[in-house]
Amino acid sequence: MGMSAGTGGGWQSRRSRRRHARAVMAEINVTPMVDVMLVLLIIFMVSAPLLTVGVPIDLPQTAAKSMDQTKDPITVSVNAKGQIFIGETEVAYADLVPRLQAVTQNAMDERIFVRGDRKVDYGTVMRVMGRLSGAGFKRVALVTEVDQGG
Repeated sequence: MGMSAGTGGGWQSRRSRRRHARAVMAEINVTPMVDVMLVLLIIFMVSAPLLTVGVPIDLPQTAAKSMDQTKDPITVSVNAKGQIFIGETEVAYADLVPRLQAVTQNAMDERIFVRGDRKVDYGTVMRVMGRLSGAGFKRVALVTEVDQGG
């Protein structure tokens, strides 16, 4: 009676199957990581537009480059109706300087961005900037959009 080697059955094939079944899987399952990253991406995509100042302003365009900034500036906006806002809070022209002094805690070197709607009278925006400059604020700047035309 002869037995052929390696043709199924026998004690050696069972032993090799057991050893193979106990082998550790060396692959990393990236599906949970991808799921988390997609959720984070969606959260940031939804929340990013909400981080901008909420007063709708149609800004004029210019070819000037944007400025580097390390700290969030205070934003003063003048909408098309001539209403003045500090951040998203409407203020009267007479209350502009006292409110800004309270917000900046009398730090006159605080950066203040003035956003003026392109439909608002030029004099209104200049009157706001003059008021800020006259009050002693040293870093007052106008905000524009980058000109896409050239």
